[in-house]
Amino acid sequence: MQTRIHADFAELPGISAADAILRSCVHCGFCNATCPTYLELGDERDGPRGRIYLIKQLLEGSEVTQQTQLHLDRCLTCRSCETTCPSGVQYGKLADFGRGIIETKIARPWRARMLRRLLRLIVPYRARFAAVLGIGRVLRPLLPTALGRKIPGKQASGARPRRKHARVMLVLEGCAQAAATPKTNAATARVLDGLGIELTAAPAAGCCGALSYHLGEHAEGLQFMRRNIDAWWPMIEQGAEAIVMTASGCGVTVKDYGELLQHDPDYAEKAARVAELSKDLSEILINEDLSAIHAPSANGKVAVHCPCTLQHGQRLEGVVEQILHAAGIELADTSEPHLCCGSAGSYSILQPELSATLKANKLGALTRDHPAVIVTANIGCQLHLQTDAEIPVRHWIELLDRVV
Repeated sequence: MQTRIHADFAELPGISAADAILRSCVHCGFCNATCPTYLELGDERDGPRGRIYLIKQLLEGSEVTQQTQLHLDRCLTCRSCETTCPSGVQYGKLADFGRGIIETKIARPWRARMLRRLLRLIVPYRARFAAVLGIGRVLRPLLPTALGRKIPGKQASGARPRRKHARVMLVLEGCAQAAATPKTNAATARVLDGLGIELTAAPAAGCCGALSYHLGEHAEGLQFMRRNIDAWWPMIEQGAEAIVMTASGCGVTVKDYGELLQHDPDYAEKAARVAELSKDLSEILINEDLSAIHAPSANGKVAVHCPCTLQHGQRLEGVVEQILHAAGIELADTSEPHLCCGSAGSYSILQPELSATLKANKLGALTRDHPAVIVTANIGCQLHLQTDAEIPVRHWIELLDRVV
């Protein structure tokens, strides 16, 4: 693809990379065949190839409108197109770059601005999110049924191990996960403790920065990233072996810290080291001796949902299934594993109708073999799917945890 970047954008950080991504697209359209929004809407502008053209027009100085913004908003950033693309187009990075610019070009209606502002003021802050969640739980009996289903019940996490080990790993406690599904990291700590690994957290670390960054607020997202690096760095200097990610959505972002902060002279080197140390939980376990791990007896098959951020973002498709199979768990047959469930961070809130359609499709694909439980690797997918699932939806590490 030939490009002529407008002079207004020629000096922007990251423009060279964006231009290279545009030029790598060969217009083949294979991406549309695996794009959830294109398959549902049938509009070229709601597929990766069409959105690439929209971003190209933006960067070449053409007029952009709210319609342009809408088509970019509808993108889940699931990155299924990247897995399909024969040319290796890094669409996700281009989409984030384009969204960041368009936020400065097109004013949103005040209701949309307010909703996005509220999301950024509440979700990334653990205490605020926990407070709002607590209020929601109290008021749930008074809320409409559809809204009440979106509020997760209180979850007992169980005690965390206190033993010390020579091997130490950091864990990102996160923001929403710490309040909504605290058992995930507690179960992770217990399983790793059984393998002789001590899991510890840096209290000052918080949101990975993904929410703000994907909403086009890049400077804010980068500040969250710097805060995490500062919180982790003393423990990294003391020899922490890895930074364990139990939410694949956070993991794919932290693994990009090095690239996202490469132009920051104070953080570039540290960010690259953090990205190198960041590992999805499945990457940790698949490289350990799991012969001593046997899952508690299950009452039926388990359907595995591999989040987009795990299979397309981190290219770790099938690893969770390997671990669960090795632990003696019977896996259910599923279909269309490459398609997004519709959660996609804040997408289920900002694009509720399309998100609900994708969720219904995904639940049908996951339950075709009549499983007893659905497991996933991302907090957002877990909360999203369980609102309409007729069977439990859990993080997969819970199946290996003896505290049930």
